[in-house]
This record gives sequence, structure tokens and C-alpha cells, in this order.
Amino acid sequence: MATPAVFSEHDSEPVHGLPAVLPPGEKLLWQGSPQWRSLALNAYRVRALTIYFTVIVAARGVYLIAGGATVGEALAGCVGPAAFSLVGLALLAGIAALAARSTVYTLTDRRVVIRQGIALSSALNLPFTVLRSANLRERSDGTGDIALSLIPGQRVSYLWLWPHVRPWRINQPQPMLRSLSDAAAVGETIGRALAQATAGGRSVAPQATPTHTDPTIAGAAR
Repeated sequence: MATPAVFSEHDSEPVHGLPAVLPPGEKLLWQGSPQWRSLALNAYRVRALTIYFTVIVAARGVYLIAGGATVGEALAGCVGPAAFSLVGLALLAGIAALAARSTVYTLTDRRVVIRQGIALSSALNLPFTVLRSANLRERSDGTGDIALSLIPGQRVSYLWLWPHVRPWRINQPQPMLRSLSDAAAVGETIGRALAQATAGGRSVAPQATPTHTDPTIAGAAR
């Protein structure tokens, strides 16, 4: 029977990124955090919102000019909406930076742990026994995501884990290591750890399927 995925809240960390000291024999393989700019652009949709606000402000300017305003008057009429938009985008980018700073992804030879939470720290413990697949997606900016799908019967809270969850997989949420600056290398490390754990009889071998590049996760997990 697989050890379930478990959420836990904690006030202190005896080990960085972990709610407790590692048990004897368990080895730390990697720790990392999201790259905040990539997290802001891809999870918090700052780029899309920037385009949206730009269109809104431009549409207001066109509307004012069509109504008889001069170019100067139209520009003055756009100052307020533009300032409001910039403040909103700055706040959203700040939240993304705080989220990245407060997040630690930990990989050991037995599990994956996601520590997250700006105001209240919590940790999601994912033993290899509950993992079914690991999907790597790399972006043109050099960052990437690794989504972890779970075996049947295992479930995590989409809202509680967001943004460290695969977008739009609400019915079957998939924890995700987001905006990693070294996603390909981390993928290789996960693949090797899963393969070794499977060989040792500690986990179910996942059928990993990278979604864009780097076939190493799938190859190592076979």
C-alpha cells in the first residue's frame, strides 16, 4: 500500500525547506526554488495582464480622440488608468517574488517535498510510491516546469497548492515544480532517483512523458 501524499503546516524548520530532519538513511539530492520572473510571467500571468491593460488604456485614448479630444487631452485622460494598471502589475509581481522566495522544492532519494506559503508555511510530502509520472516542460527563456501526476486514489488540494500545481487540472490536480532555472538537470536527477528507488523496491515505476524536450526523465524511469 502506497504511503499517501500529506500536507503539513509548521512554524519552524529544523532543516531548510523541510518540516523535520530527514530519517536515517534518506539522502538529500537537490533543493531549489522558482525563478521569480518566470513565475510572475507564467503562473501569475503578468505578461498577459500587461497586454490586457495596454489594450484597455489604448482603447480609452482612441475613444477620447473619437469624441473630439485632442491628443494631449487623450493622453491626460489615460494617465489614471495607466497608473492604476502599473500599480496592479507591480503588486502582482511583488506577490510572485514573495511566493518564489518562500518556496523550496526538495528532492531526496525517497520523495519530493514542496514547502510553500507566504504567510503560513506548509509542506506537501510526496513519496515516490504515490508518483505515476513526471512531465518536463522547458521554455524558451531557459526555465521549465516538472509536473508530477499521482497514482489513482491520491489527491491534493488544487487551491491550497496553487501556484505549485499544473494549470487547469482541477479534477485531478498535479503538483508541479514551477519555473526552475535548471529544469532539465532536475529532471535527470528525478529520473535517476525514481529508477534507483524502483530497483530497490520502494516505489512504483512511473511512466514519465516529457512534454517538450529532454527525454531523460522517461528514459530513467523505465
